[in-house]
Amino acid sequence: MRWLVGWSSGGPGPVPADAPAGLPDGTEGGSVHPVGSHPLWGGPDPLWAVGDWRPDEVRVVTVAPPARSVPGGGANPPPAVRLAVLGCCAADDEELRVGLLAARGGALRHLTAWPGSYTAVVQSGRRTTVVGDLAGARPVFHTPWAGGTAYATAALPLADLVEAQLDIGYLAALLACPETPEALGDATPYAGVRRIPPGHALILREGSREVAGYEAVASLAVAGPRIDPDQAVGGVRDALVEAVRARLTAPRHAPETLPPDPGPVPGMGPAERRAARGAPAPGIGADLSGGSASSTLALLAAGLPGVPGTVLGHGTGAGERLLAVTFNDLATAGRDSREPELERARLLAANPRLHHVVVAAGEEALPYAGLEGGPLTDEPAPSLVTAERHRSRLVAGSADHLTGAGARAVLDAHPARLADLLMDRSRRHLMRPVAALARADGASPQSLLVPFTVYRAARRLARTPYRAGLEDAAGRLLTANRPGAVGLNGAVGASLAALAWARPGPAARWLTGEALAEVSVRLTGAATRPATVLRPGEARARAALTRYAADHRILEQAAEIRSQRLHAPFLDNQVVRASRALPETLRVRPGARAEVLRAVLTGAGVHDLPTGWGTTAHAGQTATATARTGLRTALPQLMALFDAPLLADAGLVEARVVRRALRAASEGEPVALDGLAELVSTELWLRKLLARRGSCWTGTEAPRRRAVAGGVPRRPTLQP
Repeated sequence: MRWLVGWSSGGPGPVPADAPAGLPDGTEGGSVHPVGSHPLWGGPDPLWAVGDWRPDEVRVVTVAPPARSVPGGGANPPPAVRLAVLGCCAADDEELRVGLLAARGGALRHLTAWPGSYTAVVQSGRRTTVVGDLAGARPVFHTPWAGGTAYATAALPLADLVEAQLDIGYLAALLACPETPEALGDATPYAGVRRIPPGHALILREGSREVAGYEAVASLAVAGPRIDPDQAVGGVRDALVEAVRARLTAPRHAPETLPPDPGPVPGMGPAERRAARGAPAPGIGADLSGGSASSTLALLAAGLPGVPGTVLGHGTGAGERLLAVTFNDLATAGRDSREPELERARLLAANPRLHHVVVAAGEEALPYAGLEGGPLTDEPAPSLVTAERHRSRLVAGSADHLTGAGARAVLDAHPARLADLLMDRSRRHLMRPVAALARADGASPQSLLVPFTVYRAARRLARTPYRAGLEDAAGRLLTANRPGAVGLNGAVGASLAALAWARPGPAARWLTGEALAEVSVRLTGAATRPATVLRPGEARARAALTRYAADHRILEQAAEIRSQRLHAPFLDNQVVRASRALPETLRVRPGARAEVLRAVLTGAGVHDLPTGWGTTAHAGQTATATARTGLRTALPQLMALFDAPLLADAGLVEARVVRRALRAASEGEPVALDGLAELVSTELWLRKLLARRGSCWTGTEAPRRRAVAGGVPRRPTLQP
């Protein structure tokens, strides 16, 4: 796990810029610094890089302003201005200097416009600015400490630093309304540790702190400027190509500690590859599922002019091939639905610059396998139950591995965008998406009523004010655990549920009435605060992207492979920004994502795509069958897990209710499997957190207890 941490102390006393990092002895915090850290700069506002950062992932640029003359002779040298960029950033040194000077003047957006995925920190005198990203995949956390503010790109180290208590209210909100920012706020699972929202920056100066946005926000009542669809698609193409190029052109460091790869051995599964290698091959690799998102990245990475790929066991060089990994699940049924996608992957892999590896996975890669292993993550997420499944795929990849994660959240149209179209008086553009939705669940007498039902729900959302929508959601949350509260199944039911300002999450039906009531109070309180200026569809789409990016970040932590970097270019700032410029009339078309990605590949010179590329796959049905098989296999362990769960001690669930739901799901009853995954992951995370000992910090005054000071309270104390 890699993270960035620093603080802005509240003391006004001057400290030399070259002073050792950490607070000096005698201050409130004592001499404290992170374990395994590399200081980037010292002084009263120090900064560290912690973990296995590569040399090319940590860059510091310093600009010394000219000295100012003072009365009586001599000169008063002003403090240097410094910029630290951690992660994959394609900007050269001169661009970093220009961005640093622009940020010194307050133009923070310049720091977010470079290709790649990174965190930027600017220090100008006693003013420190930490810039977050647009999606939320690289968040920034902060907490008051030692008369100032400590900040980090991970929440757990800050919880260690202040010995934070567990915030049961946040866990309740995360289970009840995971896609509702109004319920979650800026909280984390640790009391007192806060996160900055996506598209914002944390500004610190001598103990004071401010969270400021750097991205322009469109008005609720007025649509943004109309952009030509071809121009908008061209912007996405350019941004995505530059995002992939940023991963390929960065300096590559192949540590000598990496054991040589044995190569693709026929019949070798993930377990054998892990035992034979233990670390990914050096170079560049990518997922190649046969779908539109992953194959777009693989073909771009393999085909960009002058950019090398990789050969197993070697470094990068001109003409080498890119490692493309296809995951083939052999433990579940549904071969008929998987075979077309696998065949498309094989046809795409005929590219001479691709080296194709098919990872055959058995029961060891099912969901809910290997639950007891894995590291402690910042917070719980449903991806914790599939971490071992993803590790089986990633261990076969390269040291830098591209994945298509985030394409659906960034490019697809959220159902609530239909309401935005009605606000723009673009009713005719609703016909194609509504007709496609009516066909999604098959022909039936009820399907004839789907267009009218969806149109009525979209019109209701378009006419519902923000405050009224949150108050309605708070009321519906009180009855979310009643048997009759389960909504319609299938694509139509999910779309109708999404046509609202806020909605209960899939795990809400198993929460206690007390927990739901307290989360409802949170929503009611949020309704009285100033309303969002976003339109309902745009607001819901951004909230869904933020939740997805947060879950993907937890997956990166849980499925982390030694010496591997997992890249998700679709979550980069410039790709998210370009995708937001896509007209809603283009987004809502059936197959819009494949249409945009096909244009991206065409612009990059890739024209020959296999038949059926970009067609809607039955991914949802396959994922449901896989999750049910994994749950059935792991049912004894899950029943033991909820024999005396910590969630019940906290008053969030009743153990017998969850055990009954697990048993029903294993027997094939229509149960919300994603909601059960959230409950299981939260219980697992709580157990790992409370069993943890030690600290991320060392020094004379470093905390030596576990991150959560005390156990889970018997009764929740939820704050509105």
